[in-house]
Amino acid sequence: MWTRLLKLGIFSIVLLIVGFSLACNGRISPSSDEQRPGQEDDNMPSKVVKTDAEWQQLLTPEQYEVTRRKGTEPAFTGKYYEFNENGVYRCVCCGNELFSSETKFDSGTGWPSFWAPISEQSIETAIDASHGMVRVEVMCQRCAAHLGHVFEDGPPPTGLRYCINSVALDFVAAAEKQK
Repeated sequence: MWTRLLKLGIFSIVLLIVGFSLACNGRISPSSDEQRPGQEDDNMPSKVVKTDAEWQQLLTPEQYEVTRRKGTEPAFTGKYYEFNENGVYRCVCCGNELFSSETKFDSGTGWPSFWAPISEQSIETAIDASHGMVRVEVMCQRCAAHLGHVFEDGPPPTGLRYCINSVALDFVAAAEKQK
């Protein structure tokens, strides 16, 4: 019994180290409230802060579960999984522009996948050690909505796969955006 507990403990530590390493290797960095060098405050969208009750009134139950409670939609069910129009994907909670259709690709995972956000300032990342895994969570920089996770198995040029829940996104077609 002690051997099993020791192995489980060592395995947990290794997972945390791997997750921390992924987050600190310079490609996926945990978010920070500190201003990054060269980053202007006026380029950052203003923060959106609402009470839990306000979010529940604004969002559908599924949107609330995913974006505010860090849930996930079932694979291969989201409205943007096999969606291929040109435009911009925005945060369903606050309208912050997150991803462009130009960086969307078919990862075969069952969720919309992107190889880069619109800008580094549109998202935040943090270590997520829930569900017995260590992953890097992706959140909206403006309202802290949970969007999904980012992995290092994406295509060039970044090698990243931002695996995002459709329910966390609103799509604006390129023609609509120009109006």
